Amino acid sequence: MRNHFLFKSSPPSKTIPPPSPSRTTFSESLMNENMEIAESLIIKWSTDASSYVKIASLFHDDRTESKQFLHSVRDLQSAMKYFVTQNAASEKLVRAQTLMQMAMKRLEKEFYQILSANRARLDPESVSARSSRSSAARSSVSDLEDDESEDEFRAVGESVSEVERASMIAMADLKAIADCMIASGYGKECVKIYKIIRKSIIDEALYHLGVERLSLSKVLKIDWEVLELKIKKWLNAVKMAVKTLFYGERVLCDSVFSASESIRESCFADISRESAMSLFEFPEIVAKSKKSPEKMFRMLDMYEAISDSWPEIESIFSYESTSVVRSQAVSSLVKLGEAVRTMLTDFETAIQKDPSKSPVPGGGVHPLTRYVMNYISFLADYSGVLADIVTDWPLTLHSPLPESCFDSLESDDSLISTRIAWLILILLCKLDGKTELYKDAALSYLFLANNLQYVVGKVRTSNLKLLLGEDWVTKHESKVKQYASNYERMGWNKVFSSLPENPTAEISLEQARDCLKKFNLAFDEAYRKQSAWIITDPKLRDEIKISVAKKLRSAYQEFYNEYRGKLRFGSGSLVRYTPDDLGNYLSDLFYATGSAGSVSSSSSSSHSRGGQSH
Repeated sequence: MRNHFLFKSSPPSKTIPPPSPSRTTFSESLMNENMEIAESLIIKWSTDASSYVKIASLFHDDRTESKQFLHSVRDLQSAMKYFVTQNAASEKLVRAQTLMQMAMKRLEKEFYQILSANRARLDPESVSARSSRSSAARSSVSDLEDDESEDEFRAVGESVSEVERASMIAMADLKAIADCMIASGYGKECVKIYKIIRKSIIDEALYHLGVERLSLSKVLKIDWEVLELKIKKWLNAVKMAVKTLFYGERVLCDSVFSASESIRESCFADISRESAMSLFEFPEIVAKSKKSPEKMFRMLDMYEAISDSWPEIESIFSYESTSVVRSQAVSSLVKLGEAVRTMLTDFETAIQKDPSKSPVPGGGVHPLTRYVMNYISFLADYSGVLADIVTDWPLTLHSPLPESCFDSLESDDSLISTRIAWLILILLCKLDGKTELYKDAALSYLFLANNLQYVVGKVRTSNLKLLLGEDWVTKHESKVKQYASNYERMGWNKVFSSLPENPTAEISLEQARDCLKKFNLAFDEAYRKQSAWIITDPKLRDEIKISVAKKLRSAYQEFYNEYRGKLRFGSGSLVRYTPDDLGNYLSDLFYATGSAGSVSSSSSSSHSRGGQSH
């Protein structure tokens, strides 16, 4: 038995055949299937297909097929990567590459169509205005394959107008196409189309805003009136360009090319750099032109416009490739600041060298005072800008003015306040020198009172008061009163001194007659002379007239009461004026009529001026 079992032959073993070379793996099967699905859809929307497909859009109305198309492209790309690992020379890979080229050509056309058809909806103004609201929508639809995200987008869309919703959809479509083309290695073709269309929009917008590219040689030949109009256009344009045009373009560019930081930087830089440089170069060119006082305020306007827009400029042109734009804006600020400093120095020199040698008739306000104070009050409206400009420009007192003039300057004031106070001080010292043109000392004091009152009035009713402060105003108002007091003393001293020091003291009729004759002569002379004088400020005019009338009436009243019935000779009386007459005559003064006005006298006609001989 044992031998039987030991020598019994065992059955032959079965061998497993090797795998067939034609057998397909799961991954390959999946890739083949993906390519077949992609092929059918890509060929359907090929630019060489039917006439309908040539004019139709994947991204119009029903977006189901556009999502399928983008999905197919991504699947095709995955298939290509797989085929490369299996056989880099396979026919499937060649076919996949051909299909990819067809798909990119279609997406390139769709990208162009969306950009072209939505020029109005994607204008930078609309984009910038909607950026905050559309950001949520764009993030919701960044993946068009997510049905829930699209539902969210529709929900956001319900809160905005149809035009805004269309714009948001267009931006989402552009982003989806750009993402797909960039991922497929066709970003260059996508960017080329975008740059051409969007740059033309920026250039066209700036043209309509009136922005011109001018050379220095051309600016030097332009009359100031024409150049000022161009500056006004620029001032309107720069606000719109920075806060709307370039900002909106940056928002759109960042949205569409969010998949690639380098592409969106390159894209935005190429679209905006040239036009932005042209925009911010203009102020620098103007600043280099011939300086004159009337150009000061337009220079300050441009400085303020750039300065106010600087945070946006710095943010919008934050890329290294757009740093030249930031540099140009800074350069314009520097040149404008230098121009303003030069014009301030020239303005100061012009005040000091004012050539006028003729006295102002009647001691009125000098034209220099009006010009300088109006100019300075306008400067005060730019105190914030000027403070920035003069920060590193301390005041150097190299003036031929007397040292007493410098007492008005406060050492602890801000640079801009000191600068303004200095300009006014130069004016006041110049006016003080012009008093030498008057032969009458009383008129010279009236001239000073008039002009200083005008200066104080301008300060009190403008932003100058905020710069100079209440103490400055109070100090100079006291000076006006001092000038007025000196005028009263010099202008009416002869009249006052003609009356007895003590009107109630007993004197002879002959002495009283002499006093009254002297009074009549002195008053006639003062009235005749001062009827051509002027006090321009109504409040100051009334104050001086009331002060003179009160003092004169007080001195004359008692003398008049004592001697009006005694001093008669012949058919007339030496008493020619009643106390009321004096007030009536004084009320007509300081209007610069050159002659006596109407007198509402309570006395008889015999008391009127000129009614009796001396």
